[in-house]
Parts: sequence; C-alpha cells; structure tokens
Amino acid sequence: MYKYNGLLIHQSHDDDGIIEVVERGGVRSLHFGSPARQSSIKMADPYRLELDYARAMACWLLFKDTVDDDTLLVGLGGGSLAKHLLYHFPDCHLDAVEYRPSVVKIARSHFGLPLDRRLKIIMGDGAHHIQQRVETHAQYYSLMFIDAFDHEGMAPSMCNEAFFKNCKALLKPDGLLLVNLWGGMNNKPFQDCAMWLSHLFEWRLLFLPVRGKGNIIAIGFNEAAPAFSMKTLKTKAVELEHLYQIEFPVFLKDFAKHNASVLNNVIKP
Repeated sequence: MYKYNGLLIHQSHDDDGIIEVVERGGVRSLHFGSPARQSSIKMADPYRLELDYARAMACWLLFKDTVDDDTLLVGLGGGSLAKHLLYHFPDCHLDAVEYRPSVVKIARSHFGLPLDRRLKIIMGDGAHHIQQRVETHAQYYSLMFIDAFDHEGMAPSMCNEAFFKNCKALLKPDGLLLVNLWGGMNNKPFQDCAMWLSHLFEWRLLFLPVRGKGNIIAIGFNEAAPAFSMKTLKTKAVELEHLYQIEFPVFLKDFAKHNASVLNNVIKP
C-alpha cells in the first residue's frame, strides 16, 4: 500500500492516534496520520540527521565543542536526535521523555534506536516530568532539546511561560536550551514562545528559521554561557560541516540575518 508518495510498511493506532512508517527512495519516515514527517532515517546512513529541522537542531555544536555529561530530550519520535548524540558523543548521558509507548516501540523496531546504557527513556508528559524535576535536578543538564509535536503542532502543555521557566531551572549555568518551534515568525503561538524565552534568557536568544520549512529553532543561552566571536565561529562552522556533513556555515549566515537586534548579545563581531 502506498501513502504520502511512499510505501506504507507499518500502520498502527494507540490512544493518541495513528502511527505510520513510510519508505521512499531509501528514506524511512515516521508520520502521525498526516504528510508531515516526524522523523526520518536514510537506511544507507542511519546516523545522519536526515530532516532539515533535525540538522538545524545540531546548531548547538557551534557553541559547544562536545557534550560529555547529562542531556535531556523531550519528544523522542523516531530517535534521530538521540541516535546522533549517542553515536558521536560517547560520554553523553541522555534522558529522553516520550509520551507514547508505541512511539518508543516503533523507534526501536523501525528506526534503529539502540538499547544503550547511556540512554534512559522516561514515559510520560514532558511538561509534567520537567516540573517534577525542578527541585531535585536544578542546574543539572548542559543541553536540553524540546521537540514535542503531534499531528496538530507543539504539545499544548508546553506552550506556556511556566514550562520554559522550568526548563531554564534545569539548565547548568552555561547550558543551552534548544526548542523546535513551528508556524513561522508571524504565527501567534511562535510569537508568544519567543517573548517568554527572550525574557527568561534576558535576550540571550537566537532564532534559526529552517530554510523552506515552517520550523524555527530557538536556542537560549544561560547566563554563564560565553560570548562568541563571529570570526571564530566562521572557522568552526567550516570544520563542523566537514566533520558532520551538516550545513553549519548556512546556519551561521542565517543567525546573522534573522537576529539583528540580539545577535551581539551572543556573537561578537
């Protein structure tokens, strides 16, 4: 059976809707009942970040050399980000929060998510999990990724200021928070999230619109994160592109293009 211009190789239902896996041209993708791809894997290169937005979320590498401690991922999907972190950073310890048990099963069975002692999968609502950890895990994570979507958009429990305040409380003083936002810069939910994040991070915040897509990656820099030189970042972007086959020089140009009013808060000329 064909669907979304590809071969449907799995379809199931849980309490939250449809889960579909479609393969086309050597790329396998996860869908939640709509053409939007939630996660993708190139079967011949399974550790590559296939989707444009997933590669954009790797922009953190411009600002940190590595991740050698604890990282939190909210929204597992097919596990692309988790696999990329585990494969490239052997000292990374990753907590991944996923609401749907059936999605974890599909990530294992169809997208190669490994059984790895460094990966702890926590079943439950991401906003509730983070709220519970504020007192016990304050300043615990060096990196946090928020990538929690269903077929309609970002999970409603995460579209509020209290959620982002709790996220920031879990970050180490020099930590980074990356959020996959959706809908374009003129979309009210995006504007609300942008304002909350800007205030919480005291305008040490950059936005990376994903070219040709509706995704916008927000990256918040906690108070002890260092400032960066544009000259140094340009050199580093070329090195990273060669190492990871990800378009870091493009990301750097787009940071400069879309963040004119706040760029100097993070990146110096």
